[in-house]
Amino acid sequence: MLITLCYLYLWARWGRRPAALVRATVQRLRASRCSFTFCGAAARPRDARVCLSRGGRVFCVGESQIVKWSDCCLPLAYRPGDPYQLIAEASVDDFSKLGVAFLEDRLQMADGLVPQKIVSVHLQDCTLKALEDQTSDQQAQTLQLNPKPSTESKPESDVMACVGREDPKVLGAEPTLGKGGASGSEPAGDRDREVGSVEHCPLHLSSCHECLELENSTIESVKFASAENIPDLPYDHSGSLEDVAGDTRLEREGRRVNVTGKAPNILFYVGSAPQESLGRFQEIRSILVDCVDADNYTLYHLSRESALRDPWSDNCLLLVVATREAIPEDLAQKFMAYLSQGGKVLGLCSSFTFAGFQVVRKSVLEETVQNLVFSKADQTQVKLSVLSSGFIYEEGPGERHSLGKLQGHLENEDKDRLIVQVPFGEHGGEAVLCQAHLELPPSSAAVQAPEDFDLLKSSNIRRYEVLREILTTLGLNCDIKQVPALTPLYLLPAAEEIWDPLRRWLGKHADPEGVIKSSKLSLKFLSSYTSEMEITPSALPVVTDVQAFSSENFNLDIYRQNLQTKRLGKVILFAEVAPTTMNLLDGLMFEIPQEMGLIAIAVRQTQGKGRGANAWLSPLGCALSTLLISIPLRSQLGQRIPFVQHLMSLAVVEAVRSIPEYQDINLRVKWPNDIYYSDLMKLGGVLVNSTLLGETFYILIGCGFNVSNSNPTICINDLITEYNKQHRAELKPLRTDGLIARTVTVLEKLIDTFQDKGPNGVLPLYYKYWVHSGQRVRLGGLEGPEVWIVGLDDSGFLQVEENDGKVVTVHPDGNSFDMLRNLILPKQQ
Repeated sequence: MLITLCYLYLWARWGRRPAALVRATVQRLRASRCSFTFCGAAARPRDARVCLSRGGRVFCVGESQIVKWSDCCLPLAYRPGDPYQLIAEASVDDFSKLGVAFLEDRLQMADGLVPQKIVSVHLQDCTLKALEDQTSDQQAQTLQLNPKPSTESKPESDVMACVGREDPKVLGAEPTLGKGGASGSEPAGDRDREVGSVEHCPLHLSSCHECLELENSTIESVKFASAENIPDLPYDHSGSLEDVAGDTRLEREGRRVNVTGKAPNILFYVGSAPQESLGRFQEIRSILVDCVDADNYTLYHLSRESALRDPWSDNCLLLVVATREAIPEDLAQKFMAYLSQGGKVLGLCSSFTFAGFQVVRKSVLEETVQNLVFSKADQTQVKLSVLSSGFIYEEGPGERHSLGKLQGHLENEDKDRLIVQVPFGEHGGEAVLCQAHLELPPSSAAVQAPEDFDLLKSSNIRRYEVLREILTTLGLNCDIKQVPALTPLYLLPAAEEIWDPLRRWLGKHADPEGVIKSSKLSLKFLSSYTSEMEITPSALPVVTDVQAFSSENFNLDIYRQNLQTKRLGKVILFAEVAPTTMNLLDGLMFEIPQEMGLIAIAVRQTQGKGRGANAWLSPLGCALSTLLISIPLRSQLGQRIPFVQHLMSLAVVEAVRSIPEYQDINLRVKWPNDIYYSDLMKLGGVLVNSTLLGETFYILIGCGFNVSNSNPTICINDLITEYNKQHRAELKPLRTDGLIARTVTVLEKLIDTFQDKGPNGVLPLYYKYWVHSGQRVRLGGLEGPEVWIVGLDDSGFLQVEENDGKVVTVHPDGNSFDMLRNLILPKQQ
């Protein structure tokens, strides 16, 4: 309807002057959600409306597929971090429009943000008053946001001062914000009456030049205010904002923050091409989010237009310049002015340079993997493999500058400079300029050769070390993030038929309060959970209502589809965040019937365990589980319990490589209990705790392996991505829930085979995947005797052959295998 009325108005005004009509239409509606098409009449888009027809050709106007966030709502407040959270006001119609656009992947947000979730909330008057009070001190600055203030229009400060109000004068009844009222500041003029405009008619703003200017300037002001002038809100799990009204200084995860202060911004300039720059921004943003404490910073895309127009330097903690294209002179002057004021700049494979340094092309290095020596601020060195951009830094003739301590050069004859730290000005400004692709992961499309992928992945931890050193030197906080809060457990059946017997069993074994205690913790079984309930590592609530369960990280249906067992993994204790899955089954393992095979699964762990005193890091994307199995003492496996850890490691590898078309994914087992990529990098491990009670071993098998957490080491989906690149395949990435179920399924089959045929039933498959075939190693250290690895003995221990032909057995509990130096060392306790 809006497009039709605009067309009628323009036609009535401009008559039959086609050039003027087209020009005026494009100019008037360029800021709206309209698209324009010039085409033959037969090729006219189905939903487009014809504005002009001449001969066999037409000029059409249609609705664009993209819905802009800023067109549909008014920002009120935000919380920086990852994820970035924004509170905004929208009418019911606009909220619906946002939801539909989100579902259809047509929703576009400013600054390169990608929407993940839209939630409706109610703000009470006290909260709105608190927000209004917090912004009242900033009205003078907000008034300056409108480049053309008018004495007849509503001051821009009202946008902030009246946040959350229903006053139709706040945004001048703009149709893009769904207010539906008149501007209240300018009477309808003659031009409006030409097209029948009346009060409360949104056509006024789309056909009146003055109101179109007001609309554009207001939207720009709100967009700018969303980054600069809106108070930062504390994180609240309940989604309520009532606590904001109390105190302007609040606690967030143990740190004091001022909600009225401005959040430090990290800005990214990645070039002028819109499509390429957005992808480049997301690429670099993701690596920085992994390095810095994202709760302390807000990360924005800085366009060329915004860099030249907006006062971004006043609130920028770090400017990242990451584009190969030449920096325009006017933009370079802005960047240098920022440096002269004490600003910090990180150049990532950029043409930006200053202080006499030149960026010189060296084609022999372009997109090749090179050895880099990086000097840290404490003068220690880090050696790593990096992907070179093909450019190096050279000082101009006669130039000698006082450089910072951070430096990086290649291990080649010329010792080419790839990283320099350059101080600038008298106010502490400095830049770290880099021509190594520290921002690109080893799986990047720029890395083609498999051997290059291996080198870069092996250096990935050191790549992060170098990045954090650079960012810390430039003033950012790279401390390890806070430990996530514990969450309740959910009791989930993998099969419907097991649910009723399980509930009856719980009714008999839990105390009147629904609690089952063990020496390590107590589990309290509840029908529902509320946020007021306390959760500690020693006291965990367990929700038994399956219908209330929902998780973005674990799909019960996918788990059920992939679980094909008779007894293992049938009853699940699931937690988003648990202390460690190894303790969750402690109070149940000796009592629960074997046919109800228990498994504990967590998305994150706060106290993960490894062999001996080792800790197991548990980032998001790691498959974490502890499985309960029972083995009769007088059985093939009961007499060879050390084989259990080998069977579990083998089950993980076979769970992946037995999937059709995934058989060549280079996943392997390493003695005694690790899962490896080739013989290069560890991506998983197994921990076994066994208890003999009577004639039965009760065994807890803890297992963790990386599925989708690519950084800082490697994961299974990295291997799949690399395989697809090398073989032009289209294998899909795998999920943690499905792989855990497949692993349990394979393990049950391996146990059954072992019980039937003994070690010889499983060793051929184990040797197929292990990394030690024909390996020559040293026992005890660098000066120890050289031996050949033979295999596993009848009990599951490692056998090695000495030079004199003598075979020696190595026990896993007393030794560890150093893959990097081919050493079998005494285990450090």
